[in-house]
Amino acid sequence: MSIHDLSFATGDGPHKPVLLREVLDALSPGAGEIMVDGTFGAGGYSRAILDHADCELYAIDRDPTAVATGKAMEADYANRFHMVEGCFGDMGTLLPAAGVDQVDGIVLDIGVSSMQLDQADRGFSFREDGPLDMRMSMSGPTAADFVNTADEEDIANVIYRYGEERASRKVAHKIVEMRAEAPFETTLQLARAVRSVVRKSKDGIDPATRTFQGLRIYVNDELGELERAMQAAENLLKPGGRLVIVTFHSLEDRSVKTFMKERSGDPSKMSRRLPGEPEVATPTFTTITRKAVTAQKDELRANPRARSAKLRAVARNEQPPMTGGRK
Repeated sequence: MSIHDLSFATGDGPHKPVLLREVLDALSPGAGEIMVDGTFGAGGYSRAILDHADCELYAIDRDPTAVATGKAMEADYANRFHMVEGCFGDMGTLLPAAGVDQVDGIVLDIGVSSMQLDQADRGFSFREDGPLDMRMSMSGPTAADFVNTADEEDIANVIYRYGEERASRKVAHKIVEMRAEAPFETTLQLARAVRSVVRKSKDGIDPATRTFQGLRIYVNDELGELERAMQAAENLLKPGGRLVIVTFHSLEDRSVKTFMKERSGDPSKMSRRLPGEPEVATPTFTTITRKAVTAQKDELRANPRARSAKLRAVARNEQPPMTGGRK
């Protein structure tokens, strides 16, 4: 299957993998290589990669529904597809435990999947009523647990930092005020509370959007997962191995952009430092995409979710990995 033969004029099924052509182009899977889909979801990327090349692929997901889908899919790709249950931020231990120490490519699609959004009982959507849950793994504290017990200031800080909601203090105050009468249990309860204090924006985005985003990112530690995954990728990828990341929000994209810029700097420019400045570590990646790649017009027509998607990619070089996280 040629990358450029992919069409987005129509879409079958509930999930359309975003930037699929661009992902395959940057990941460039080859016969005999080992690929990793760190955010399996509904399996769109995994199937496309396996159909594109005679490679082996390990998929990771913490969502029990996604894991069940992946386990069922293993029969379709005998000995080439392996489903691993866990957080993609833990791939540095999950993959070696599965017998894999080095890989040729890793793809990550950061954020909530359309499959999760479409299931009201998962509690991600402010358009459909359901339990105020938002947990991707279906374990641990829920969004309801947080909004019903956290201090007003902590709620405001989470919504502001992760949801980039300017009216975060108003929202937090309203939540605390309303929970005194009855605890929040459903998504529509929370959405109504937010809409009562946040004005509708000119672009038509629902006033509850940023609050729900902030709570989801916090409940699932999504930024922490992303940071751990990028550092793990540096250790797992062979020289020449590709790291491809698709994001949908500025917070995630900023983190990816910063990591890739720091890890793939120009050595000649990095050596020009002022006296007394610490020496900058040698780059461990080379750039594949000079700037963020966005969806083409045909995909935008077929899948509005692709409007906010950005793809960035780098390739591993032969330098040893940095230690201790960001420099």
